[in-house]
Amino acid sequence: MKREVAGLNPTFLQSGSVKRAAIVMRTLLPTVLILLAATIAAAAPPNIVLVMTDDQGYGDFGFTGNPVLRTPNLDALAARSSRLSRFYVSPVCTPTRASLMTGRHAQRTRAFDTYIGRAQMDPTETTIAEILRGAGYATGIFGKWHLGDAYPMRPIDQGFDESLVHRGGGLAQPSEPIENAERYTNAIMFRNGEQIETEGYCTDVQFEAGIEFITRAVQDGRPFFAYIATNAPHDPLHDVPEELREHYANADLSAVLDGHGEETPEKLDRTSRVFAMIENIDENVGRLVAALERMGIAEQTILVFLTDNGPAGARYVGPFRGTKGQVREGGIRTVSLWHQPGTLPPGESAALSAHLDVLPTLLELAGLSPPAELRLDGISMAPWLRDHELPVPDARTLVVQAHRGDAPVRGHHIAVYEGTWKLSHQTGFGRESMPAGVAYELHDVVADPAERNDLADQHPEIVARLGAIYDDWFDDIAATRPDPFARPRIVLGTPHETATTLTRQDWTRTAKDGWGGQGRWQVSVAVPTVFDIEVIRSATDGGEAIELHFDDIVARGEFMPGAQRALIRGVALPAGDVDLTSTIGDEPERGAYQIVLRARREP
Repeated sequence: MKREVAGLNPTFLQSGSVKRAAIVMRTLLPTVLILLAATIAAAAPPNIVLVMTDDQGYGDFGFTGNPVLRTPNLDALAARSSRLSRFYVSPVCTPTRASLMTGRHAQRTRAFDTYIGRAQMDPTETTIAEILRGAGYATGIFGKWHLGDAYPMRPIDQGFDESLVHRGGGLAQPSEPIENAERYTNAIMFRNGEQIETEGYCTDVQFEAGIEFITRAVQDGRPFFAYIATNAPHDPLHDVPEELREHYANADLSAVLDGHGEETPEKLDRTSRVFAMIENIDENVGRLVAALERMGIAEQTILVFLTDNGPAGARYVGPFRGTKGQVREGGIRTVSLWHQPGTLPPGESAALSAHLDVLPTLLELAGLSPPAELRLDGISMAPWLRDHELPVPDARTLVVQAHRGDAPVRGHHIAVYEGTWKLSHQTGFGRESMPAGVAYELHDVVADPAERNDLADQHPEIVARLGAIYDDWFDDIAATRPDPFARPRIVLGTPHETATTLTRQDWTRTAKDGWGGQGRWQVSVAVPTVFDIEVIRSATDGGEAIELHFDDIVARGEFMPGAQRALIRGVALPAGDVDLTSTIGDEPERGAYQIVLRARREP
């Protein structure tokens, strides 16, 4: 008696058709499996790698015309990529990173300056890492975060599963552990919030960590989002790849410095060091691309390459003019490479685009939608990346603003774009208040990319229209939330961070310029907590008294002669908001270098 197979005709089973069918299936099976694998791969979400360098300007690439700098891997990537040729960022680090992570203007996020408490992003902001992690992605950041170093503003609090970062705006800043001693090689960094010593040059370490993260995600069968954000070629420039530095020290740099001020020995040395760091970045991009190809995932991976602002120094910027901190084209216009073989065609679109657009663009390319309640300022550029012939939308407008200070000042250091028109007010990034007597400028930046021909007097109606666009933008930004530009508070006494380090990166400066000699930290104690507090001073002189003021609560201690650290035990703080100040010795304008608060836990 023959057993029937559900779904098949018994007469078929009783004939020679079974053998013929088996032969056909053996013949077709490899093709079927290949088609099935291709279908599964096409349906799977793409991986995402986002690379952003620090202070690398538009002209710091061979493919943008730099006649000296060697960037063969980035040149090859650009040739294979879909490019946005009118892509804008903020003129300095933090605002660009805030917009990149959120798709929103930095002023909405409260992270609109680079230091002294103004570079902490509001923890209620939704990041692209949070969205992608919610969609099943493994998420990792490697390098520079610059949006807050303490809970709840660290990358591991903002959607990243894995984090290997330095503090603040870079190595060799007051945010780093004092024992790092400004090292770029074998630097101290923080893996998932824990301090570690790395081995190798910082850029090499960051890319290698990113590649290791990608490898593990592939082995686990998970889509991934890897954000590799180098702190190179940000200064200081004392620690750079020496062999590459020697090459550029012996090169003729006049072609990249002509027209950018006097070619002093200091400028030549500085440029050779910056170029050494950039060529090292290029080598690492080559390693990254090779790793994606070796793992067989290049076609399933969107690789994006950007820089965060213009060059930190006067040098070649292509057809533009300007440097980091300026809202001239050279300070805020950068390269934007989007690479996915077989999906994004090589070529370029001149559609107006910006850092605000990265989040919505990546989500569309990944087949995802942003949360319905999330208000984005950016738009998806996916249509223009896929079709370079798509008409450029003339109606789009874009506002860029950044300057020092506790809050944005209406009209201060701005650029407003509409179509090819640009209205700018070049009042200076470094000024906290807006100087009088600076005229607004109007340029057609397609016809006049160097902004030499001011057309404001000839087109007052365009000046007025763009000015009104800016005013509406400023009013909208100011209405984002109550007290919109207040600093977010660092939160102490939670299980998320039992030891919190307070640095000058995040204090409110109250004395002296720059990072300040004295300041206060705005913190919030989550629950009544007892802390053991380590105070670190930059000098190691004789014995000195310490006073810590938590509003009305005072804790006292003492530095022993020659000691850099002192410990004050058993400081009990109630729950609630409090401002912390420190005084060392008999100098009221001298505060601690850093303060570490370790919450005691019940046994």
